[in-house]
Amino acid sequence: MHDHSAGGDAHDHSEAGGHDHGHAHGGHGHSHAPKSFGRAFAIGTALNLGFVIIEAGYGIASGSMALLADAGHNLSDVLGLLIAWGAATLGKRRPGGKYTYGFRSSSILAAFLNALLLLIAIVVIAVEAIRRFSEPAPVAGGTVMIVAAIGIVVNTATALLFMSGRKGDLNIKGAFLHMAADAAVSAGVVVAGFIIVKTGLTWIDPVTSLVIVGVIAIGTWGLLRDSVNMSLQAAPPGLDPEEIGTFLRGRQGVQEIHDLHVWPMSTTETALTVHLLVPGGYPGDAYTAGVAAALKEKFGIDHATIQIETDPGTPCVLESDKTV
Repeated sequence: MHDHSAGGDAHDHSEAGGHDHGHAHGGHGHSHAPKSFGRAFAIGTALNLGFVIIEAGYGIASGSMALLADAGHNLSDVLGLLIAWGAATLGKRRPGGKYTYGFRSSSILAAFLNALLLLIAIVVIAVEAIRRFSEPAPVAGGTVMIVAAIGIVVNTATALLFMSGRKGDLNIKGAFLHMAADAAVSAGVVVAGFIIVKTGLTWIDPVTSLVIVGVIAIGTWGLLRDSVNMSLQAAPPGLDPEEIGTFLRGRQGVQEIHDLHVWPMSTTETALTVHLLVPGGYPGDAYTAGVAAALKEKFGIDHATIQIETDPGTPCVLESDKTV
């Protein structure tokens, strides 16, 4: 991965027609979270894989659909952690060959795959829970409580590993949401086990499973929406292209702007391209570097490519709003 300091480098390429291209690249990263979550992924994956094996075994032994549902969801989380881990690792590879941005965008794909995994888990759990209403089975409530209580500890501990990165990286947010939701779900299963022990009502078990489905669905929607938007190269959450356009029009010497694009390079890095019409003449490399630094500071845009145009009478082929 190539690294640019804030304000970065500026390159000037003169072209016929009075168009100059200043490329200024800001620094990387949106948050103060650790740059690498490799250790968190390793610990989280090991903890959850071990718990899935224990929970599934006791779920079968105790006849608890709630435990099996939770084990199935935890298994999807193990796969989700592995996908997120792989994407985080790929994102560090240096650009080269036809991958001129490297593999940064693999983190967007990972977030999307995580959302799909959760949707699959929802369907499987819901179908089995509904079947249990017509085919009730005895449930060992005490066993359910003990195993689910272990799940609270495991899932809370894993969620804490990713807490610092949840706001700056959708990929890490996906891992955090999975673990935080699981901790809440495990707490619900403990309550269900307690009610079953006290009342003997076996229908509490599939009802709890359906509540689990609801909790997962709520957490999944935001992850699915954001990852799909990023895949379609929509402006990242929290960035308004209109606001950025207004900011750029306010730069010294700028008469107009066009061909403004803002899109995610990854779940943590944002790119921007724009043409600035500056009738007073090319303002120099320091100017484009300064605009890039301002975009980085105000909007967190890491990779800004700025084209300067100096002749209002020379039309730009990309000036039309309908032209990409």
